[in-house]
Amino acid sequence: MKKQVSESDIEDEEIYSESEEETEIDNEVVDEDNIEETSVEETTEDITDISESITYEDKKYKYNSNLVNILVLGIDSDKNVSQSNLAGEMGQSDAMYLVSVDTKKKTTSILGIPRDSMAEVEVYNYQNKLIQIARDNNVNFLFEASVGGGIPIIRPLNQSLTADEIVEISGILNGTTNYILTKMSQEGLDFDTVLREAQKLGYAERNPEADVEGYDACRKIAILSSLACGHQVDFEDIYTEGITRITERDFRYADALGVKIKLIGTGKKVSDGVCAMVAPKMIDNEHPLAGVNGVMNAIFVKGNVLGDVMFYGAGAGKLPTASAVVSDVVDAVKHMGTNIMTIWSQEKQKLVDMKDAKTRFFIRVKGSVDEGLDEIKALFGNGQVISIPGYDDEFGFVTEEITEGTYAAGAAECDKIITRIRYEK
Repeated sequence: MKKQVSESDIEDEEIYSESEEETEIDNEVVDEDNIEETSVEETTEDITDISESITYEDKKYKYNSNLVNILVLGIDSDKNVSQSNLAGEMGQSDAMYLVSVDTKKKTTSILGIPRDSMAEVEVYNYQNKLIQIARDNNVNFLFEASVGGGIPIIRPLNQSLTADEIVEISGILNGTTNYILTKMSQEGLDFDTVLREAQKLGYAERNPEADVEGYDACRKIAILSSLACGHQVDFEDIYTEGITRITERDFRYADALGVKIKLIGTGKKVSDGVCAMVAPKMIDNEHPLAGVNGVMNAIFVKGNVLGDVMFYGAGAGKLPTASAVVSDVVDAVKHMGTNIMTIWSQEKQKLVDMKDAKTRFFIRVKGSVDEGLDEIKALFGNGQVISIPGYDDEFGFVTEEITEGTYAAGAAECDKIITRIRYEK
């Protein structure tokens, strides 16, 4: 299923602060009239004693090379691989990455920090290729901040959990949607009201589509699933559903069932491949992800040896994201001239057909129980009936575990279904 991806909440975490007249980095203001353009080769030749400047998209940037040895263009200065050559490899002319530089060995480590939303999409599209380019050049492509903001999850998956077969990885991967669902649940507000509040507070973009339709979480679960299984999982292939259809009535039913509604990204190994999706789900109050509220993120990992483990923390914000970025810089410095193995091949991972994926469904049905229950049971089998006082015009029904295809076929024959939410308990 192809999806149109728009602006992402990652823009809140831009490294550079820009204006029309000047650009300030590390508390230094650059006078554009007095700085000559500096090429990648010139900058890497002399980087130790003076403040350097570079040019990107007609803007001048200045940094103090005594403080950090990072450059904003190129992969390997010894081989003279320029930013434009990298973009050619990727098929995106304006991609931009931070790379750590060793001027004596003339080697670098690529830090996966795209500068704009389109470059971000390109990183997701070409992640495995960048890993291979880094491996071929004996450098590192590091991208800790790409999932979960300040939560350390990429490095643990790549290093600490290598003894395990990861059988499932699920997470609350978008702070905007988690904030909205939390407020709707706790205060009984409708979606549009909470979205406007989130935009005022800076938790949601002016155009929130990438967040509320699940596209941002989809790209992140694609990265996590790829690392978990060692093969390429394309985000375009992942079934994705947002939270725009969730209503305050859904939360009343959730309270009655003793569950929470969360937007969950999941990658799970099944007998014939990997099942990956992003969708709102009802999860038991005892589930580790059920207590993750507000703008916080969490990733739940199930290993065949370790069992269950969860990573929790701030999923966005300048300082949490900066923490993850700096951890990559430190890692790059520790591994100058050495490639840190990342098991992520360019071979595509087979995803199971969505119609064969199994789950339970919570269904809201028009009319009274007496009027509609027999038809619902005939379509979906036996299940649990939920009635909410005051909701005389509808009732709820939780199916037994059925396939997505079975549900879709039954729903096509019934005009009484108001909505449905996947139910995992």
